[in-house]
Amino acid sequence: MILARFLGPRVWLLVAALLAAAVLVPLSNLWLPADHPLHVPSHIVPLLGKYVCYALLALALDLVWGHVGILSLGHGAFFALGGYAMGMYLMRQIGPRGVYGNPVLPDFMVFLNWGELPWFWHGFDQFWFAALMVVLVPGLLAFVFGWFAFRSRVTGVYLSIITQALTYALLLAFFRNDMGFGGNNGLTDFKDILGFPIQAGTTRAALFAASCVALALGVLLVGAVTRSKLGSLMTAVRDAESRTRFIGWRPEYVKLFAFTVSAVMAGIAGALYVPQVGIINPGEFAPVNSIEVVVWAAIGGRGTILGPVVGALLVASSKSYFTAVAPDTWLFVLGGLFVFVTLFLPRGIIGTIDHGWTGWRERLKASRAAERGAGAPPAAPPQSPGDLPSPAE
Repeated sequence: MILARFLGPRVWLLVAALLAAAVLVPLSNLWLPADHPLHVPSHIVPLLGKYVCYALLALALDLVWGHVGILSLGHGAFFALGGYAMGMYLMRQIGPRGVYGNPVLPDFMVFLNWGELPWFWHGFDQFWFAALMVVLVPGLLAFVFGWFAFRSRVTGVYLSIITQALTYALLLAFFRNDMGFGGNNGLTDFKDILGFPIQAGTTRAALFAASCVALALGVLLVGAVTRSKLGSLMTAVRDAESRTRFIGWRPEYVKLFAFTVSAVMAGIAGALYVPQVGIINPGEFAPVNSIEVVVWAAIGGRGTILGPVVGALLVASSKSYFTAVAPDTWLFVLGGLFVFVTLFLPRGIIGTIDHGWTGWRERLKASRAAERGAGAPPAAPPQSPGDLPSPAE
């Protein structure tokens, strides 16, 4: 009960909806016949899983932007690094079933005449090691980057530009064939994950369920952090960093914590994304992808927990529809949606709903107070000293 009050009903409703989707969508896909009206087609399951991974990425960005005030334009880098860590594990699982039949080297290394497996590929034949790298690599990069940036008090647009430069530098690096990550083609042609065929319907359903569970855990984590004393300190850093520093706190440590946790969440989202889409390439580092994540959070409503999830699901699903129906106009639709939200819904969809709901409750409370005041008997006028009875009377 205490935990429920602490996190609030919205968080628990969102978690319940995600857990319900983790069960109902796989059951609908695997058990219901194809002609059933509630049947979810097999090609839709990984598409929904991709949307859920995007929602986790948007939630990760909102932890630093909506609650600490750090507008990161490079969160796509952490997402891609987590995806590459999982892709390296999936490539090692191919073994001799590749085109060239090499039991150790992936096909692109054989094609490029690599003589042996690079040192940074060792260990990725074990899932536990790959899962550790999914968390460690994005988290370590964010920690090192944040340590120097926040201690140097780089803020505002300058920090945003530096984060965008970071992801662009990684984009250029991963495009090189001699980096050992597949160059322009990236990593693809995956076969198995944990011994299960990656194209099997049960595997895709399990990956979707894992994505929903990961997003639910992310929602609980962000809700717990933002509603704690640390969350209040994060809000103080966002709204008045100088005052927070003057009263004795170290804002750079608060920023570093949030930035590192956010990067880890983004890496996990990327790791779940790769086996469902079947490929990871340097295009995931493109700065435009990171900017699109900002659009998701802004449209949904930053700082609301639910808003980034709604924004990511709404924009990502709209993108899938419009790129199929009208591919030449999709960017105009996205731009128009962003401009509309900026002009008419500056708090985002969920933020605007919250603001309207709060205003309605305050007006209702004020009207009830006025009604109680109007129905009360008139107060007696104050008595003058001459009106008071004497002691003899």
